[in-house]
Amino acid sequence: MSPRGALIDLTPLHRSAPFRRLWLGGMLAGLGAQIAVVGVLFQVWELTRNPFWVAALGLAQAGPMIVMGLVGGPVADVLDRRKVGLWATAGQSLAALALATQILLGAYPLPLLLVLISVQTAFGALGAPARRTFTVRLLDRSLVPAGIALQMVSFQAAMLVGPALGGVLIGATSVAVCYLVNAVALLISWWSVWSLPAMPPRRGVPSARSADPARATARLRRRLRRALVMIGEGVQQVRRNPVLRGSFLLDLAATLLAFPVALFPMVNTELFDSDPRTLGLFLSSIAVGGVSAGLASGLVTRTAHLGRVQLLAVGVWGVALVGFGAAALAGTAWLCLAFLVVAGAADTVSVTSRAAMVQLATADSHLGRVSAVEHVIGVAGPDIGNARAGAVAGLTTPAWSALLGALACLGASAWVALRHREVADFVVED
Repeated sequence: MSPRGALIDLTPLHRSAPFRRLWLGGMLAGLGAQIAVVGVLFQVWELTRNPFWVAALGLAQAGPMIVMGLVGGPVADVLDRRKVGLWATAGQSLAALALATQILLGAYPLPLLLVLISVQTAFGALGAPARRTFTVRLLDRSLVPAGIALQMVSFQAAMLVGPALGGVLIGATSVAVCYLVNAVALLISWWSVWSLPAMPPRRGVPSARSADPARATARLRRRLRRALVMIGEGVQQVRRNPVLRGSFLLDLAATLLAFPVALFPMVNTELFDSDPRTLGLFLSSIAVGGVSAGLASGLVTRTAHLGRVQLLAVGVWGVALVGFGAAALAGTAWLCLAFLVVAGAADTVSVTSRAAMVQLATADSHLGRVSAVEHVIGVAGPDIGNARAGAVAGLTTPAWSALLGALACLGASAWVALRHREVADFVVED
């Protein structure tokens, strides 16, 4: 492959105006979210100075993420996916406004903060499966991997700028400004979804309007039963497909066992005396690697062997976090950030390859349900991983929490690779 071929493929942005608007809106929403992440981490740590409460923050997000993420799958397969995205994004924006209000009013007990974070997470999880299907509806099949790579780059670019900007905003103003910026960014994202064409269910999927309106109670009962069946169908689809199952297990090995974000406020306290401006550097370091990998994503999107790419990326992620833990143990700040750069690059490659495999290996009639499972694993996994990291740090130290988690990740991913060889054998077909 030529050096030019390794660069990110911008064709989806040229070919599809709706995708272009969606991409820009998503990038702004990601920027607002990353600014808010720094605000939440800083607020919880400053209120408690307790690793276990940072762990509780992960649990407060994981619960609604799992429940509403699974519910969102059937919803995306029976309703217009554009409308689902609109309602979910509106709910997220209102929750962000409520977060800002609790700071401005001076009433911010920790339980209220956790509840509002849970509500915002629930709306995001409900709409996420629908949003994940937009790319395959807006682009030709051959451009789907490139479209996913572009979305990953926009996310990493937001992660690069957002945390640093969040730290500056907290230092210059207050956490409330971080939440207000998040709310405005979500409103812009809402507009980008509103501008999309309608995306009703395709034939073969039962319509939510097919029941007789006069039998409201029976209709609701049938829909609830059907929703539960459809959630089970999504899980079964993943369980029966060794490529999907292996890919998701690799992701869980990386996130449940080794996700390090909850450790950042604690390591920041040890290395930088809790300066909010340096707290953002940890997240930004991951994003530097992510953006770098994204700009060279042609190496991923133009290869047919996406499973091998994911296997390699998860291994690099684990090794890099071993280095992060060792550097934190030694008190070497610059080396900590350098290893996070490598981890960020590996994470972007892993998520891009996994997402492309999911989109290409799943029929459209079940894509919402399988995307729901993917979203729960891809987002709730890090939340639970953060809870694990905070809890282990409370029992040991942040450095040892990172080291033990990374070593567990490497062992678990090696086991998955041996038991699911179909992942390495997966080939993209035109």
